Amino acid sequence: MLDFFKTRPDQPLIEGTPEKIRSIYKKYQWQVFLGLVLGYAMFYVARMSLNVAKKPMLDAGIVTLDELGIIGSAFFLTYAVGKFSNGFLSDYANIGRFMSVSLGLSAITCLFMGMNTATFFFILLWAMNGWFQSVGSAPSCVSIFQWFSPKQRGSVYSIWGGSRNIGEGITWILTATVVSFFGWRAGFVGAGIATFAAAIAMYFVLKDRPQTYGLPEPAVAYGEDAEIKKKVDPKEIRRAQLFILKQPTVWIIALACAAMYISRYAMSSWAVLYLQEEKGYSLIDAGFAMSAYPIAGFAGAILAGIISDKVFNANRHIPTLLYGLANIAGLCLMFWGPQSRVMDAVALGLIGYAIGGLVVFLAGLTACDLMPKTAVGAVKGFIGLCSYIAASAQEIVSASLIKIHEVDGVKHYDFSTAQYFWLAAAVVSMFLAMSVWNAKKVVDY
Repeated sequence: MLDFFKTRPDQPLIEGTPEKIRSIYKKYQWQVFLGLVLGYAMFYVARMSLNVAKKPMLDAGIVTLDELGIIGSAFFLTYAVGKFSNGFLSDYANIGRFMSVSLGLSAITCLFMGMNTATFFFILLWAMNGWFQSVGSAPSCVSIFQWFSPKQRGSVYSIWGGSRNIGEGITWILTATVVSFFGWRAGFVGAGIATFAAAIAMYFVLKDRPQTYGLPEPAVAYGEDAEIKKKVDPKEIRRAQLFILKQPTVWIIALACAAMYISRYAMSSWAVLYLQEEKGYSLIDAGFAMSAYPIAGFAGAILAGIISDKVFNANRHIPTLLYGLANIAGLCLMFWGPQSRVMDAVALGLIGYAIGGLVVFLAGLTACDLMPKTAVGAVKGFIGLCSYIAASAQEIVSASLIKIHEVDGVKHYDFSTAQYFWLAAAVVSMFLAMSVWNAKKVVDY
């Protein structure tokens, strides 16, 4: 790892009363919290610009449906590999530098996407964007575990988990409106400019580990039991990382998350086109209808931590089951429910709410709670690898299952087969998640 991105050496502990230490902690915690929430939201603005531009690009003859599937698959493939490698690296990284530089590079790829018309370069640029985007999730999780104590972490993690819905909401409303009035190029260019500005702000707001500022770990600062019992050095981190790769519980949660990501990204990638083709929406109407998805997802993510902490005493499995059932019900309502704009909004809201909570649990919190704190980045990276390989395959499979019919020279897209694939993935995810119901936290490795 380049020295610029490595975490700095620990500094001598600041002397002072516990109240003084907590006062300093709270100031830095707010900066980290706002930087992660708003910064991670902008990661989604950059990555989802393609989803809004799909229909205009198809109509203009810029790309074909199969080419869109390849472009999306290329993104998720590099994202999957990047999630794994960058997840491991984030355990050693200065998170502020690592995340902000990657977001800036993602913004640049969006700008070049808007200046291009060649399919080869669409694939290349979007694959590069996948790699830069992969430095969003795991480092965020590492930073949360570095800066917040166990009693603070569930709520902070769930709010951060909902920040992607802020980015999705911006995309479905603002980016869709920009594309409708100024064309598909403007969607990429606008997202790129906004994201680059966010990257600059993140560079100055996000922080390295507390110990590099002379602060103790958060559990000690807030009078809780210390989490780190051994000296943390690169050798100890590597041992913890290798340990988690051997745990069946991590593998099962990763597979459950992978199946859930098939249904998640089916909605993110294809729902706008689905609403336009199957239900007769305009692009702006589809964008506003899809806004129910991230808004409900934000609520689902925030409530996930609160519900599991306060109602179920930190049990993540019961709410995971409830969210899984809600996801299945929402998909069924979307595909086979009464034909009305109101019911579509209810279905999208239900799916978004469920996915919001499931991402919090399956994509990180459940496994990170169970595994050693020193390998949080590796846990997120491994789950991300599995999840985004599945998301990448989803793009190809979904594109192949969507049938094209031409009527009077106009192409129409039939989703009647693809929707069964998306629903089946949601069902499989729920059953896999329930199979680790009795898993216990690792206390020694």
